[in-house]
Amino acid sequence: MMLAKNEKRQKHFLSLYKPIHERFERFCRVRANGAMDFRDLVNETLLVAFQKFEGLQSEKAFLSFLIGISIRILANHRRRQRRFEPISEITQQELYSPARSEQLAEVHILYQAIAKLPVAQKESIILYEISGFSIKEIAQLHGVTIEAVKKRLQRGRKRLAELLTSTPVSPNEKMK
Repeated sequence: MMLAKNEKRQKHFLSLYKPIHERFERFCRVRANGAMDFRDLVNETLLVAFQKFEGLQSEKAFLSFLIGISIRILANHRRRQRRFEPISEITQQELYSPARSEQLAEVHILYQAIAKLPVAQKESIILYEISGFSIKEIAQLHGVTIEAVKKRLQRGRKRLAELLTSTPVSPNEKMK
């Protein structure tokens, strides 16, 4: 009886996860940049989500549920780490392989620039530009207005452009 209930729960969990797998994996890939392997973040998130699955309020909020868990896992991981780690040897080999070096270097530079953004801007940019969330979905996830998300995206894009073109930022812009 208990086994059948657990199998049913597992099938239900997987039926919710399969359609959003790619979006969630993209989010984790960008968000985990340099802090931990994105696959570890995905796996840890799924484990915690399955354990807390009974507490899910709405099936429509499943992706938000996973993202919230992954953000907390990553924050805890970074809190434990609290130090800068150099690029791994594998990443260095990928960056300097002749076939992909330029593309990977540009992606790495972009990820580093994204990492320098304030948390709200960073998460909005990742969710919208990389993971394909709508502005409305991001507003619901963060518990803010649509206008607030639009402002975060606008400021985040502007700051990214400055970081990527080495244009200095005025003190007034840093405060926003």
